[in-house]
Amino acid sequence: MTVFHAVVLGAIQGLAEFLPISSSGHLAIASRLMNNQASPLLFDILLHVATLAAVVLVFRQRIAELFMVAVRVVIRKSPESEAGERSVILALIVATAVTGVIGLFLKNYVEGFSPFLIACSFVITGVILFVSGRYTAKNTTTTPGILQGLFIGLAQGIGVIPGISRSGTTISASLFAGLDRKTAGEFSFLLSIPAILAAFILELNSADTLSVHISAVALAAGMLTAFIVGYFSLKVLLGLIRRGKLGWFAVYLIPVGIALAFYFYSA
Repeated sequence: MTVFHAVVLGAIQGLAEFLPISSSGHLAIASRLMNNQASPLLFDILLHVATLAAVVLVFRQRIAELFMVAVRVVIRKSPESEAGERSVILALIVATAVTGVIGLFLKNYVEGFSPFLIACSFVITGVILFVSGRYTAKNTTTTPGILQGLFIGLAQGIGVIPGISRSGTTISASLFAGLDRKTAGEFSFLLSIPAILAAFILELNSADTLSVHISAVALAAGMLTAFIVGYFSLKVLLGLIRRGKLGWFAVYLIPVGIALAFYFYSA
């Protein structure tokens, strides 16, 4: 893999991991269009680690707050004033558990997803974003509960399908579940931390099958690109969520998905 190839894939990962356009779908399509050059498994793993670092950096203060509350819960010293934070932690745990079950169930079905099906999934993601971008709940909350965690976890589980955006489905599900826009974005990306970590651990177990080598320079270039692009794309998306502009991404996903579907169907 060349440095240029690594930088391109790193940029795609950084953009698509957080912007609601599906990183897995775009990486698969990009690899197919770049002469079927499949990226090494270890490289994909480390790109996810780089984008995970971007999430931690952006939400470091909120993560620290929730971590300290969790510690106080364990030692039974959490005051009643932290009831909201405890509810968020419980919702994150429930959502992560639901995602894990669905992800394991769908894993064998989505491996080797054809480019045509990925293109169709882009269109589905676009429709979801268009609808959620126009949706306004009558009553919103800043504190997700167990039922909301179940619903959002289900959406994230479906997001393992290449072409279905994890961030797009979880943010949309959060809005449909009655979370306000700021909380929807925050909850979605906090939820991405255990999801990315779990994917990292699962993929790392099979990293010993790596047969394609990548130079240290190309690896560093790809990871740095993914981190920088991921950081700024995350900041941009949070602003768009607060302004109710998720539907903008449908303008990209729907026509691109249709065009790619025709291309791969006729190829």
